[in-house]
Amino acid sequence: MKLHFEGDLTTIMPGIKALSHGLSFTESDDGLTVQVEQLADVGKLEVGLNQGKAYIRYGQKHQFFRGLGLLLQHSPSSETFELQENQQFDTIGPMFDLSRNAVLTVDSFKFMLNKMALMGLNTVMLYMEDTYAIEDEPYFGYMRGRYTQVELKEIDDYADQFGIEAFPSIQTLAHLEEFLKWEPVSSYKDTKGALLVGEEKTDQLIEKMIEAASAPFRSRKIHIGMDEAEELGRGKYLDRNGYRSRFDIMTEHLKKVLGCARRHGLKPMMWSDMFLKLASENSSEYYDQETQIPEEMARLIPKDVDMVYWDYVHTEQEDYAQLIAKHRKLGNNLIFAGAVWIFNTFGVNYGLSLNASDTALQVCKKEGIREVYATMWGDDGNEGNPFAALLGLQLYAEHAYSEEKPNHEHLAERVKFCTGIEADTFLQLKYLDETPGSEPNNQKQSNPSKFLLYQDVLLGLFDKQIEGLDMAAHYAQVEHRIRRRRDKDAELDYLFEVPEKLCGVLKRKSEIGITLKQAYDAKDNETLQWAATEGLPAIAEAVRALREAHRRQWLRMFKPFGWEVIDIRYGGVVNRIETATLRILDYMEGKIERIEELEQERLLYSSTNRFNNKGVGWCSYYYRMASPNVFFHVINPF
Repeated sequence: MKLHFEGDLTTIMPGIKALSHGLSFTESDDGLTVQVEQLADVGKLEVGLNQGKAYIRYGQKHQFFRGLGLLLQHSPSSETFELQENQQFDTIGPMFDLSRNAVLTVDSFKFMLNKMALMGLNTVMLYMEDTYAIEDEPYFGYMRGRYTQVELKEIDDYADQFGIEAFPSIQTLAHLEEFLKWEPVSSYKDTKGALLVGEEKTDQLIEKMIEAASAPFRSRKIHIGMDEAEELGRGKYLDRNGYRSRFDIMTEHLKKVLGCARRHGLKPMMWSDMFLKLASENSSEYYDQETQIPEEMARLIPKDVDMVYWDYVHTEQEDYAQLIAKHRKLGNNLIFAGAVWIFNTFGVNYGLSLNASDTALQVCKKEGIREVYATMWGDDGNEGNPFAALLGLQLYAEHAYSEEKPNHEHLAERVKFCTGIEADTFLQLKYLDETPGSEPNNQKQSNPSKFLLYQDVLLGLFDKQIEGLDMAAHYAQVEHRIRRRRDKDAELDYLFEVPEKLCGVLKRKSEIGITLKQAYDAKDNETLQWAATEGLPAIAEAVRALREAHRRQWLRMFKPFGWEVIDIRYGGVVNRIETATLRILDYMEGKIERIEELEQERLLYSSTNRFNNKGVGWCSYYYRMASPNVFFHVINPF
């Protein structure tokens, strides 16, 4: 399609050129005339086509690119149309986790920004615990794929041409395990993941962190973290200073961090959970409905920091309204962060993500929350990826331009245009974990796609969790549905190769441990012989094919650092299958009298199971999926 833009194109032409490469249009004098006009109303977007001429009228730069997408989406099928939208949030966009091994390459980041531009999103938060370079701190992000200043500036420049504000999200208190693990920087360390606050050297480090993280960006925003700092003051700090209230320690440290932010002309935000936890009688519970914020606590919390209320699980409007009301009592400007669940899974928990986000965003509109983020965490090695979450991100975008809840048909049309992938194809990813035994929409966050891949075939730690469930048939069906819906001509079709091949593994492996145990107990040598000579080798071969597909995908999206972790995990699966085969054959040939692993009674892995209406099971850590035995031994966690 040929387009001829008229009007003031000074600020938008670089973005037009960037998008033209991936969309079916070229800029030409003999193309469809598109009148471009910037409106005084910063929240308004108008797009239309009438009598062979088109127009895009927008209030802010990022809205133009959503308008361009809407024009390209609707003009092939309509000779005349008019669309009017009003932006419901001042700021809305994703937060990408770039700290759990999967660090997006600059090119991948640019590709994602192209999709965000078409959606009409206007911000992106880069979550970097230690994955940005700090001068004179060589262990900060060492071998972790950290971004250079040049790379971050390139991302910021590219985002800016679409009117997208990029800014850093760092940690200035806890969640710094990957930096603090190094012996040469032990002087910064209070506990395993928390900084030793109250020390001049730590204050100097934070100054360098804030300066290095913010320097490449135009934005003056910075997220200073400070979430889940339960360890605060319980390690070296306790030894040196004796017991002190965590609230006092935290507010003292926060004032120092805010002072540093002010010196650099920055506007900080932070996660709110620690203040609500410290106000709760059950200090580990962020969502405690009984929590009351004492007036004295609210008075002592600095007010020049925005509080980010994060909530990824609630599906009832009353829950969000109540928790927003509790946050209001802190007295700080309030921001909301929801999630698209790609964490601790190979798939996307769209059942929970779409329902929770849809509910949360409706409440945010009612409550006047003006800034919203969609987090995409990568816990425990990041087997998933943010591109698979684009349907969820599209939901945030459509909420941003609609007073009402977007209907599914509209969402499906938009995501198909913006990504080239059908909504129903994206939704197949939820069935990697939404299996027999899970709660409706996987609201209890089961992740069998991960623990059934990594669990040992002889030890069967999760076999009792899934006993009696037809997992093999489920994964065979999902494999078929994904394969049938793939479109080899779609640019993002490659996203579905790993899920398809994972289902090819799990249709064979998910119940093999149960089969082995039953055959061994029944002295069914025929089945054991089949397992050793056919069943297990077929699983190993399927795992190798999955690994190769996953490696191709990873190296296409991410820097190579961190892949070695996944590589080792796949190697562990294959090696343990080979050992299981050897053990069974030795038993069959009379070389050993018994297979001790199969002698053991199978127990439920945890109380998170279907018998308690908590889903088919959840495990947060690979090493606990693979074995009940010692992977590492920490003598002193501090």
